[in-house]
Amino acid sequence: MKVTPDVIRCEFIGTDVKIAESSHHGNVGISGKIIDESRNTFTILCEGKRKTIVKDSSVFHFEFPDRTIAEIEGRLLAGRPEDRLKKTIKRLW
Repeated sequence: MKVTPDVIRCEFIGTDVKIAESSHHGNVGISGKIIDESRNTFTILCEGKRKTIVKDSSVFHFEFPDRTIAEIEGRLLAGRPEDRLKKTIKRLW
């Protein structure tokens, strides 16, 4: 998978994720599979337990099926999943 700004339009449910940075230090290092997504949170299945992580205050490492890893700031993912499709993204390169 080629990592472009359009990656924020992907469906993240079922994707492996790891929290790289967070304003809540207890969340750093949590990894697992995303099982649910709401406007402001991801629900991650981590070691058989559900963890709810706030998007705005975290940086995520997503691992896609082709083993590509993308680091995405949670503030870019904030909002309803269906509204992300309509978002326009500024290209920085």
